[in-house]
Amino acid sequence: MKNIGIICEYNPFHNGHMYHINKIKEMFPDSVIILVMSGNFTQRGDASIINKWNKTKIALNHNIDLVIELPFIFTNQSADTFAFGACSILNYLKVDYLVFGSESDNIDYIKDIVNIEDDKKYQEKVKELLDNGINYPTALSKALKDFNINLSDSSNDLLGISYVKALKKLNSKIIPITIKRTNNYNDKTLTKYITSATSIRENINKRSIKKYVPKDTYKYLKEKKYFIEDYYPLLKYKIMSEIDDLNKYNDVNEGIENRIKKVIYESNSYDELIMNIKSKRYTYSKIKRILLNILVGF
Repeated sequence: MKNIGIICEYNPFHNGHMYHINKIKEMFPDSVIILVMSGNFTQRGDASIINKWNKTKIALNHNIDLVIELPFIFTNQSADTFAFGACSILNYLKVDYLVFGSESDNIDYIKDIVNIEDDKKYQEKVKELLDNGINYPTALSKALKDFNINLSDSSNDLLGISYVKALKKLNSKIIPITIKRTNNYNDKTLTKYITSATSIRENINKRSIKKYVPKDTYKYLKEKKYFIEDYYPLLKYKIMSEIDDLNKYNDVNEGIENRIKKVIYESNSYDELIMNIKSKRYTYSKIKRILLNILVGF
């Protein structure tokens, strides 16, 4: 019997996630599947559209044997920190395989990139780009071109690189395995039976998403949905009431608190605040994570 690890957010759990679990059951019929899952907030600084308790019930209904929450300190972080926290838990539990979706479905390509990232010349190039105000994901991609590698901008491949990097850092015996992802993670358009979580969230208040999710997910989505935008009045109040003390919160550094102070009074929505803060150095997701730290008091 093998222990199989999955790292996920299930925001929300959809037909593609069922496909992932079913493929694992085909590959390892007698396996125990252990899930490390983000809780009420996700890696890109969003609120989970379904709360963590109901996400857990859904996972247990679909052949997951054990669900472990990834602590917020790892969830609301860059991909590398998110992956390291999750892989550390799976490594502690002596999982045999980590199985994740991948657009390229090429584990050797992912391992090659991880090996290059240990190269001193590569690290120096990344630092140079960061010092010039380039954001971290773009700096990685540009540096890899010096090694004749075009980094995929596909989200699951990028997460896969972070997973393999974390396993290497942990000197883990866990074997990473990819499953071919059949859709684009960032696609906002509902397509076929298996579509992205992003497209479901984008369309959930516009059209029926019933055929794209299992019955239990649909049930919970009809009961109550959570969106980070709904918390904007509370976030704005918190920023304004602590206007001179924002840098006590995690990741509020390098002067970004001054940008927040400058635009908070004129920003009338969550997205407007982000766009007013945004710069070449800070990605959209990075700003969302910073604002979430302020919102929850971390």
